[in-house]
Amino acid sequence: MLASNPQPNIIITTHHKPDADALGSSLGLFNFFKELGLKSTVISPTDYGDFLTWLPGEKEVINFEENVEKSKELVADADLIFCLDFNSLKRINKLGEYVAASKAKKILIDHHLEPEGFTDNGLWTTGASSTCELVFLFIEQLGEVEKITKDIASCLYAGIMTDTASFKHPSTYPSTHRVAAVLLEKGVETNKIYEEIYDNYSVDRTRFIGFCLNEKLQILGDFNTALISVTADELKRYNIITGDTEGLVNYGLTIKGIKLSILIIDRVHLRKMSFRSKGNIPCNEMARLNFKGGGHFNAAGGESSEALEIVEEKVKSILKNYKHLLS
Repeated sequence: MLASNPQPNIIITTHHKPDADALGSSLGLFNFFKELGLKSTVISPTDYGDFLTWLPGEKEVINFEENVEKSKELVADADLIFCLDFNSLKRINKLGEYVAASKAKKILIDHHLEPEGFTDNGLWTTGASSTCELVFLFIEQLGEVEKITKDIASCLYAGIMTDTASFKHPSTYPSTHRVAAVLLEKGVETNKIYEEIYDNYSVDRTRFIGFCLNEKLQILGDFNTALISVTADELKRYNIITGDTEGLVNYGLTIKGIKLSILIIDRVHLRKMSFRSKGNIPCNEMARLNFKGGGHFNAAGGESSEALEIVEEKVKSILKNYKHLLS
């Protein structure tokens, strides 16, 4: 796909509100293309958390919402569009319309279930820990592992570390550790990456987490489920910005006996949901069947236009369908 055009116009994009795997894989690929002498542009559909601004190459990322016309021109003129860490065009919001209309060849690199089929080629499997692991595999398949620099390795390690929750999720495969080992050999400083992502919170965000755990956490004992529901006013009270709610849903699973943790956030126009589980509880099914969402088996997300109180009651009602797994 690269050999047919020695200097293609390359666009790299990922899902809205990108996390470390989304932006890490995008910038890992961006920096790899730079090593090959190829120019590429990363377009994010939205902004993202401050904890990702350290990623090498981040300052060159274009925010679609802030640069609509420039982004449209870049996508229209592209020869190749790499679609990373998303399986449906709705995951890139308005940008999806322009990607769909572009005559560029579209390449998917992703590990989510049920890809929509909007790309021409791709590297897709659910048998990888992260999209960052798949970008490494893409580079390996090109026979260019020696081109991986410390910057590339750092981007890819960030996504692998976060998507596996520091290598503890069931999606941590033998291949994941092998890839991580190669990245460490390239000079990755694991302690610094961990600190940049997890030890870099604002005072407001820290107090918000305490508020949620103290006042908003519900334990639904009959279903071994933890539920946190946050209003728009509460987000405003604590000056919550993009990225500040990242990881909040995971706190529920740290409680003894809890098998499912759910977070509902009122984003004014939509109510956003995150589902995390242990064992054989299908978060992706819950999100897909009830909240226009999807994701991984043990980690998924959804949304609803209904009022927060209605969404909360609906979440509680669907738990009855899974009581045989939750109890």
